[in-house]
Amino acid sequence: MPEGHTIHRLAEDYLAAFGGRGVRVTSPQGKFGDAAALLDGSVLTATQAHGKHLFLGFGPGRWVHIHLGLFGKVGFGGTPAPPPTDTVRLRLVNETAYVDLRGPTTCALITDDEKRAIHDRLGPDPLRPDADPSAAYRRVSRSRTTIAALLMDQKVIAGVGNVYRAEVLFRHGIDPYRAGRDLAAAEWDAIWADLVDLMREGVRNNRIDTVRPEHTPEAMGRPPRVDDHGGEVYVYRRADLPCHICGGEISTADLAARNLFWCPACQKA
Repeated sequence: MPEGHTIHRLAEDYLAAFGGRGVRVTSPQGKFGDAAALLDGSVLTATQAHGKHLFLGFGPGRWVHIHLGLFGKVGFGGTPAPPPTDTVRLRLVNETAYVDLRGPTTCALITDDEKRAIHDRLGPDPLRPDADPSAAYRRVSRSRTTIAALLMDQKVIAGVGNVYRAEVLFRHGIDPYRAGRDLAAAEWDAIWADLVDLMREGVRNNRIDTVRPEHTPEAMGRPPRVDDHGGEVYVYRRADLPCHICGGEISTADLAARNLFWCPACQKA
C-alpha cells in the first residue's frame, strides 16, 4: 500500500496537470459512471492529501475521495490519450494530459461534511501544515500497545506505513516492542521531526530513502540496494542481512499482520 508521501505527491501531480481548467471526466469501468457524468466539464479547483487519502476538489461541496488500498494504481500520460481499458475507474483528460485510476479501494464523490468526517477520524499527518504532533503523543503516551503498532495506526498518525515505521524506529534506536506509554515526549518529538523531514524528501524524490549521508553505498563502499521498492534503507526488507551500523543480523517478525524489521543490537529493549 502506498505510504503518505506518495499520496501527497499525487495531489501535487493532479493539480499541476489539471488544476484550474475544465476536464473531461469519465469512468470507462462504469463503477464511477454517475458521479463522472456530474463532474464532466468541471474545473479541478483543489487537491489535498491526508495520510493515505487523496481528495480532488471540483468546486464547493464536490470532492472525489480516493484511497488506493493495496491494488490501486495511478498513471499519467500526455495527449492524445490512448483508448481506455475497461479496468479504468476514473479518467481525467484535458488538452495536454490524461490520468487513469485503476483498482482503488475507494473512489467516491463526497460532500464537504463527508470529507470533514474523514479528516476527523485520522490522526495528524506529518506532511500537513495543520498537523498537531502533540495530539498523536497524547494517544501514544496513554497506550500499552507497542510503538511499532501505534505508528501504523492511522487514527494515531496518518500516512506512516511499514517502511517509514521500521526506518524511523531504527534511526532513533527504539525497540519496536516498547509500549507507547514508555516513550518519552522528547523521543516522540524527535520521531515526529524525523518523519517530517523523511516524508518531505519522499515527496520530492518520489521514493523512500532513509540512510544518513555517512551510510550511503558511496560513503560505505557497499553495493546499492536492489529492490522493487527502491531507495536506501537500514532495516526494511533486509531480514537476515548485516546491519549497516553494527554488522549484526536484521530481524523480522509478524506484528499486527504486517512484517516488522529491526536490528536487535541497535534497538535494544
